[in-house]
Amino acid sequence: MSQSNHQAKHLEIIDAVDKHAESLLEVSHSLHANPELAFEEVFACKTLCDSLTSHGLEVEAGVFTLPTAFEAQLKGNSPGPTVAILAEYDALPGIGHACGHNLIATAALGATLALAATGNNFPGTVRLIGTPAEEKGGGKELMARAGAFEGVDAAMMIHPSGVNLTTMPSICIAEVEVIYHGRSAHASAMPHRGINALDGLLLAYQSISNLRQHIRDGERIHGIVTDGGQAPNIVPERAAGDFYVRAKDAAALERLKPRVQACFEAGATGSGCTVEVNWAGVDYLDINTNWPLAERFQAHGEALGREFYPVEKLGGSGSTDMGNVSQRLPSIHPMLACAPPQVVIHNPEFTKWSGSEMGDLAALDGAKSMALTAYDFLTSPDLQKATKHAFEISQGLS
Repeated sequence: MSQSNHQAKHLEIIDAVDKHAESLLEVSHSLHANPELAFEEVFACKTLCDSLTSHGLEVEAGVFTLPTAFEAQLKGNSPGPTVAILAEYDALPGIGHACGHNLIATAALGATLALAATGNNFPGTVRLIGTPAEEKGGGKELMARAGAFEGVDAAMMIHPSGVNLTTMPSICIAEVEVIYHGRSAHASAMPHRGINALDGLLLAYQSISNLRQHIRDGERIHGIVTDGGQAPNIVPERAAGDFYVRAKDAAALERLKPRVQACFEAGATGSGCTVEVNWAGVDYLDINTNWPLAERFQAHGEALGREFYPVEKLGGSGSTDMGNVSQRLPSIHPMLACAPPQVVIHNPEFTKWSGSEMGDLAALDGAKSMALTAYDFLTSPDLQKATKHAFEISQGLS
C-alpha cells in the first residue's frame, strides 16, 4: 500500500470515530450511570453487544467460561495477523466508575467500529473481546486459561488517568481472604469462656504492619476488616479480612506471599483461634509493555494533540490483569487523561470525570489511536516483525 493510500485510510478511521461519536458516548454515559461489580456486568455486556449488533456486527456473549464476556470479529480481506482490542466494564463498590472502565469499553467499541468502516480493507483479523472482572477476580487470566488469546499476535486497550502515559506503571498483586474462627461468650460475665477471633485478625494485622518495615521498595501489603464481630458484649467467634499483596514481578511476589502467610498463622497461634487463608486463584502480573506498539500508539495520540508525560517520572504503580495478557503475547496498556492530574483514580471525584466531556474526549481519542495502531500493525510487516522481536527479547529477560 502506498504512503498516500495509508494516510487516506488513517483519515477514514478518524472520520469513522467522529461519525459514531454520538452513539459511542451514549454507550459510555449509559455504562457510567449503571455501574456493575466484577462478574455481574449484565447490563454493560448487553449494552455493548446491542451496540455492535446495531452496527451490523455479529457478536457472541458468554464466551471463554464467563457469562458477561463477549467477542466480535472483523475478518480482513486477506490472511494476516490477529489483533485483539480489549474492553473492560466493571466498576468499584460504592464509587462506581472511579476507574473509568466505561471509557475503556467505549474506546474499544469505537476502535472496532472504525476498523469495520474501512470495509475490513486490511489483512488478518480484529477481535473485540469484552473482558469482565478486572477490578477483582482476574477475568482476563480466567479467559486466557480458556483459550481466549490463542492465535492472537498483539493485544491492546487504553485506560483513563489524570495524565497521558505510553504505558501504565504496574506491579503484581495477589488477593487473599482470611477468616478467623474462635468461640463466642459474654464479654463481661464470662470472657474466659471465649476465644476472640478479632484478636487473631488484629494480631495478624499488626504483624503485617511490622513486616512492612522490612520489605522492598515497590512491595505493598494492605487490607481491611470485613467482619469484626456482632456486638461489643459478645466475644467475636468470627472475624475476617481482605488483603492485597503486591510486588514488582511474579518471582518477588512468590517470595513475599509466604511471609504474609506466616503473619496470618501467627495471629491464630497468638489468639488460640483457627484460621482459613484463602489465596485467590489468580495473581495479577506486571505489564510487559511492547514498546514498538506503544510508541506507535503514542505517535497517533500526539497527532491528536495529546502530550505524554514521562512514565519514569510518575510515582506509584497499580495492578491490572492486562499484565497477565502481556506476559503471553505482545501487548500495550497506554493511559489517556480524562481528568486533571491532581484527581486520583479510585476516588469519587474521578467517577465524575469519567462521565465528563474530558472523559468523552479520552474515549474518542482512545478509539482513534487504537484503531490506527491496530491498522498499522495489520498492514505493516516491519511493525509486526519489530513487535515480535521486542516480545521475544522481553521474555528472555523476564
